[in-house]
Amino acid sequence: MQIKEIEVSKLIPYANNSRTHDDAQVAQLAASIKEFGFRNPILVDGVGIIAGHGRLLAARKLGLEKVPTIDCSDMTEIQKKAYIIADNKLALNADWNTELLKLELINLEENNFNLDLLGFDAIDLTTLFAKGIEEPSKSKEIDTDEFLMDQKCPKCGFEFDDKA
Repeated sequence: MQIKEIEVSKLIPYANNSRTHDDAQVAQLAASIKEFGFRNPILVDGVGIIAGHGRLLAARKLGLEKVPTIDCSDMTEIQKKAYIIADNKLALNADWNTELLKLELINLEENNFNLDLLGFDAIDLTTLFAKGIEEPSKSKEIDTDEFLMDQKCPKCGFEFDDKA
């Protein structure tokens, strides 16, 4: 398997690609490529795209002349059609270890990394940081006001009361 740069203008999207990419998502992909470089090559059969339609749109948005590709012409036509779907769907089937994710996001924020580049919006982050907050034990006589914890979204700084 070799990575080969191909001119953006020569690449042909798969006409029956069922995955869609709105302007906001293309902008996210473009920002990611700008920050990290083009780290995920477009998969092609010659110049026809098998996977990476969104990355191609982002490359065009950035005005890139060439993009890295990997040739997959060793796959059968049926394998290519199936892979086009599987490549998108299998990633959606993954989940998060939210405690580890929170720790990583906190570390990134503490190091002044722009969390916007990760694809989470303010609602995602607020929801993430609202989960897993333990209620004080009801079996003890406790002044609950003492245990109200203000939570702060690491991305936007929105503060919220975890008891609200």
